[in-house]
Amino acid sequence: MGSKEEEEEVVESREWVLSSYSPQGLPTSDHLKIRKVSLMIGDNVIPDHHVALKLLKLSVDPYLRLIIIGRQDGLYLPQVELNKVVKTFGVGRVVRSKDPGYRRGDIVVHPFLGVVILFPFFEVADYCVIPANSLRKVDPTAGISSSDYLSSLGLPGFTAWVGMQHIGNPKAGENVFVSAAAGAVGMYAGQLAKLKGCRVVGSTGTDDKVKFLKEDLGFDDAFNYKKETDFDVALSKYFPNGIDIYFDNVGGKMLEAVLNHVNRHARIPLCGMISQYNQVWNDREGVRNLLNAIGKEVRLEGFLAGSHLHRFQDFTTEMEGYIKQGKIKSKYQIYNGIESFLESLTSLFSSSNVGKVIIQVSKDEEP
Repeated sequence: MGSKEEEEEVVESREWVLSSYSPQGLPTSDHLKIRKVSLMIGDNVIPDHHVALKLLKLSVDPYLRLIIIGRQDGLYLPQVELNKVVKTFGVGRVVRSKDPGYRRGDIVVHPFLGVVILFPFFEVADYCVIPANSLRKVDPTAGISSSDYLSSLGLPGFTAWVGMQHIGNPKAGENVFVSAAAGAVGMYAGQLAKLKGCRVVGSTGTDDKVKFLKEDLGFDDAFNYKKETDFDVALSKYFPNGIDIYFDNVGGKMLEAVLNHVNRHARIPLCGMISQYNQVWNDREGVRNLLNAIGKEVRLEGFLAGSHLHRFQDFTTEMEGYIKQGKIKSKYQIYNGIESFLESLTSLFSSSNVGKVIIQVSKDEEP
């Protein structure tokens, strides 16, 4: 049994709460606010089979925008309740445990079991107390960085793997197009297609990202969609033989243009439509040429990573092998401190980031 001081330990934490819903446009400090709290993590207050965590890294993903809109018009994620702390995926260090499976100092991440992938438990905060069954330990000897658990081995990597491998079903020699290709999901979708022997072209928002895709990730080509203002002309140039797989992260005008260039029996995994997230449904851009999908027998399939959890072990085995062999590369955009959450979230919609956006909450306890 610990000392009375240990049993009554209190830590000062900052946490991000939703003060009002943000139905359109970018969220601001009117919608998301940071507050300071005194969190008791003593043995007498932590419930059995729970642990107290010091958050080390937190994942910032586009889906977070969708859970603070405050309405349901075809959206697929439950909304955060007002005045509640926003939650995401992360990496944490156990600072107090009331569960026999965990001890102080253990590094933990989300387990990707059951519904956890859709309902993350890590609060956007300095500290939190959560159920032990919502965690899994990280093996510090595995040769995997903590950031990989939020990226290549986390939700972005799994989403890319499901969409490309099991919906796109790439075959050697096929032509693959990935939009938002320098983002957290797109960079893995393109690399996975390359590993299958495909010709891969990506679109992104800056010339530096074009260079990154071609020189760092090995894409066959890439273009800046902000410069290629006529998407039909651009796709004619980059896909003279048509598109067999389009991994769609943006929707809108790009999806419409792609449908003019698809080959017969093309596959279009609908992963995300980030160009539409900040608009109400009747302001979003429609797709006028869906008739092309009929004539060319194209398969457009929306998917949620959470519906493929039975594949997660296969994904982990395959992706860990690629990482250790140096066949999959990652890029991280790191924001420092929990206070950077709002800035990092809105940056997802500005083309200012390359790769996976992560908040480094604590630097003094890097795993």
